[in-house]
Amino acid sequence: MTKVSLEGQVAVVTGAARGVGELLARKLSARGAKVALVGLEPDALKQVSDRLHGESGFWHADVTDHEAMAQVATEVKQRFGKVDIVVANAGVANGGPFVDSDPVAWRRVIEVNLIGSAVTARAFLPVLMESRGYLLQIASLAAITPAPMMTAYCASKSGVEAYAHSLRAEVAHKGVRVGVGYLSWTDTDMVRGADQDEVMRELRQRLPWPSNKTYPLGPAVDRIVAGIERRSSHVYAQWWLRGMQGVRGYLPGIIGAVGQREMRRFEPRLKGVGTGLVGAGGAADEQRQQGISP
Repeated sequence: MTKVSLEGQVAVVTGAARGVGELLARKLSARGAKVALVGLEPDALKQVSDRLHGESGFWHADVTDHEAMAQVATEVKQRFGKVDIVVANAGVANGGPFVDSDPVAWRRVIEVNLIGSAVTARAFLPVLMESRGYLLQIASLAAITPAPMMTAYCASKSGVEAYAHSLRAEVAHKGVRVGVGYLSWTDTDMVRGADQDEVMRELRQRLPWPSNKTYPLGPAVDRIVAGIERRSSHVYAQWWLRGMQGVRGYLPGIIGAVGQREMRRFEPRLKGVGTGLVGAGGAADEQRQQGISP
């Protein structure tokens, strides 16, 4: 598809304090976009905003809070006059056996990744309709490939993929394009946080190539930017993810067969696996839920 220049475009990025969101904001800004950063860590968001090339602003908000996000949408429109691009990137993760999982953390992964994405779209779709803009929903390899020890994350990303595909058909005639972005294991705070657990790290290393690698952040975000410029329906942050679409129907059976062998192997060590949200972003979210100021 033809590229759309980002010069003068207004882009909203949720989960912008670190990782994919932070670097994406920087690269969009470098291409001339005005960027609105949204997240739970106002100090970190301010630091990101201060380093951007062009005009930007930051908003402290929980993406699961509809009133807060509606207010953010209103204020971003007032500040910049329009919104052309929204990237629903905010997300959290946890791991470990479902039977031993923390029900609060498990539910929170669903709330942030799925409900929070829908709240973000609900808040910003009216202004995207005005600009005939683009909504990019960040999903994951986890939407394509179910995996043991990741029930909440896989459920949330499968759900958000299906939701975004459904939404695409609803809003296309109003001029809004909807894309889904897929990332494998990428060098972010979330992945590094998950790797701090020895069992989770070893399980990931035993995955078949190329899904057992951690990929650099820069090239992944470059692919996302290219997808935004083309208003793509599907954006693949690693080259091989596109090929997974053709075989995804076979994966649950394969993973079910292989996964039970791995679970049997790791069974004696599973009780020690952490059950909370991982990484600094997960810590910020838990502080938010506990009423602790970031």
